[in-house]
Amino acid sequence: MNNFELYNPVNYIFGQGQIAKLSELTPKNTKILLAYGGGSIFKNGVYQQVKSALSGYEIVEFGGIEPNPRYETLMKAVEIIRAQNIGFVLAVGGGSVIDGVKFISAAVNYSGDAADILRKRLLFKDAAVCLPFGTVLTLPATGSEMNSGAVVTIEATQEKLTLGGSALFPKFSIVDPTVITSLPKRQLQNGVVDAFTHVMEQYLTYPHDALLQDRIAESILKTLIEIGPEVVENPTDYKLASNFVWSATMALNGLIQKGVPSDWATHMIGHELTALYEIDHARTLAIIGPNLYRVMFDTKKEKLAQYGSRVWNLTGTTEEIAQAAIEKTVAFFHIMGMKTRISENAQNIENTADFIVKRFEERGWLAMGERQNITPEKVREIVEMSY
Repeated sequence: MNNFELYNPVNYIFGQGQIAKLSELTPKNTKILLAYGGGSIFKNGVYQQVKSALSGYEIVEFGGIEPNPRYETLMKAVEIIRAQNIGFVLAVGGGSVIDGVKFISAAVNYSGDAADILRKRLLFKDAAVCLPFGTVLTLPATGSEMNSGAVVTIEATQEKLTLGGSALFPKFSIVDPTVITSLPKRQLQNGVVDAFTHVMEQYLTYPHDALLQDRIAESILKTLIEIGPEVVENPTDYKLASNFVWSATMALNGLIQKGVPSDWATHMIGHELTALYEIDHARTLAIIGPNLYRVMFDTKKEKLAQYGSRVWNLTGTTEEIAQAAIEKTVAFFHIMGMKTRISENAQNIENTADFIVKRFEERGWLAMGERQNITPEKVREIVEMSY
């Protein structure tokens, strides 16, 4: 097992009616920025619950944070915070809102060009320079409620880039599974596939000695396979909703990544599809993931076989199980409503591979994946296979 450090200070508050605890968790005697997205919180009752819990607080509202939050939008919030001396941010929304608030937290006291936070993939480790924030989760998918990473899009250059660091954990996250009942089916489908692929990025690498991490990862995958199709159709079922929400959190709160190799190339390529074509994040993962496994089959087949045997109960030779496991994954994505080709999700895609390869080369991203063997030419092969 690789050496590791495990640090996760998030106060995670789970269950029905927990939004009422905001008054105990949010700092008093400071101005609060209430950040949210497109306004769904007004329709599902979350906004009123938040406002009731924070009665008496001085609150400034900032709405309109996009899916795949835009740097340009977030900088408007940064200016409001600076101008109004706001001391705490409450992110009420899904992963995009929470990711956006992480960027806001980092940017408020950053003295240089804030875009460099993304372009240079800066890590923030000093909490004193970041604005504290908490979250109320409304859409399970990204695990952002219990980790310190974020992804933000610079619209001007069509780049989807990351930031993070130990100073960017939420102070608290309130997770009430009942909030998913009002979500559109497409968002529920995306959430399941996003969480599933988060696990695969940390699990589907090569055999190693971290036995417990593998078993935990496999249990999350099996749970999502079991409940995923059902929770999309029956989001009011509390058993399904609660297991979905907790699986999404566990998929990316850092636990299963400790002591093991991880990949993340599927995400890096998928981010480019979102930046180029506005394809939903989860759907880019469903497009790229299986083809990455096919192109990198020789170096992933042992773990693919383990996955196929333990998660899908497949039998046969290593090669047979590994190949069948990829097909099982694609079939699951189809059950979850994913269209697994770029051409099914976007138009005028002929130069996609050239564009992505050129961009990766310009950034110096020449060796990706758990073995650092996903080269730009491998990226080209993966993307072209995905047309």
